[in-house]
Amino acid sequence: MPFDLAQILQTVSVAAIPILFAITLHEVAHGWVARSCGDRTAEMLGRLSLNPLKHVDPVGTLLVPTLTLFFTGFLFGWAKPVPVNFNALRRPKQDMILVAIAGPVSNLVMALFWALVLKASLLLGAAPDNSVYFFLRMAEIGVFFNVLLAVFNFMPIPPLDGGRVLRGLVSEPLGKLLDRVEPFGLIIVVGLLYMGWLWALVEPLMAIIKSLILSVVGL
Repeated sequence: MPFDLAQILQTVSVAAIPILFAITLHEVAHGWVARSCGDRTAEMLGRLSLNPLKHVDPVGTLLVPTLTLFFTGFLFGWAKPVPVNFNALRRPKQDMILVAIAGPVSNLVMALFWALVLKASLLLGAAPDNSVYFFLRMAEIGVFFNVLLAVFNFMPIPPLDGGRVLRGLVSEPLGKLLDRVEPFGLIIVVGLLYMGWLWALVEPLMAIIKSLILSVVGL
């Protein structure tokens, strides 16, 4: 199938801003909450920055999403994780949960923002033949990608945020078992994606949350 370079460049130009800010604010939110809970590691390393380049991982943010989208139709990747020293948190187990949920919650807030942009674009008469349509498409991607990040990261698989939440909730023996699983977590996630099992769980949850967010803004 021939590549339509113009179409690819157009899609990239529309998607770049919502995707870059989604991953940037997701990571910075982890760092902000970690700092408020006593760990200043991310701040000392200059990672509490809204500059997307600080959080781009060449493999996870560029190469892997391109390959997974091409071969599986599912957009999967990751940003450079904000470093958190959980031992420096004032209440390590409880604060670990707060730090973990900060990223997905930030994505839900951004999804709400893009839903407002979407509504504004429709009220301004967005159509394929006017400039407002660019913002409508950007808002659609912003809502979709932020809901995707929130739901996907809430999955209770280490090292995803949901896995961190689970680690903070379970007993110490179970927590140590999760710690042993974590090095293989990425392989597990990719395998579940390849088999379609993870997407089968994520997709209906995304549909519910997206519907709720759109209903909040009257769409």
